Amino acid sequence: MSGSPPARVALTAGLLDPGPLEAAARRPEAGAVCVFVGTVRSPNAGRMVLHLEYEAHEAMALARMERIVNEVESRPGCRAFLHHRLGRIRPGETSVVAVVSAGHRGEAFDACRRVIEELKHEVPIWKKEVFTDGSRWVAAPGEDGREA
Repeated sequence: MSGSPPARVALTAGLLDPGPLEAAARRPEAGAVCVFVGTVRSPNAGRMVLHLEYEAHEAMALARMERIVNEVESRPGCRAFLHHRLGRIRPGETSVVAVVSAGHRGEAFDACRRVIEELKHEVPIWKKEVFTDGSRWVAAPGEDGREA
């Protein structure tokens, strides 16, 4: 791994590691670093999950992720990172990592939650849940889900 800092936002088919993001968020003026790691769970709603498949309108998704991170970083002393996986992800694997540092713990918790909620509601990433007994697409922002 090179010594360059991680990207603030990323979509990747590779595994996600929150460690480098947390390290990059640490600064002397930050009294708190909040790390959110979203993982694939099984069972989900009583159904056994084989895997999830994530797709995105990548250019639009990255632009919206940048906007979310920029909004957090517009607050004095805040730093943010948001990385999301694409492709096939199995139970137990990480699908998303959000890291926010701020002057105080309350600010860091609130901002990290806001990053994840805005990601879920505004970023065009589609999720297909593949179960042992079928599959379904979970709605992207502004869409309805459909059984496959």
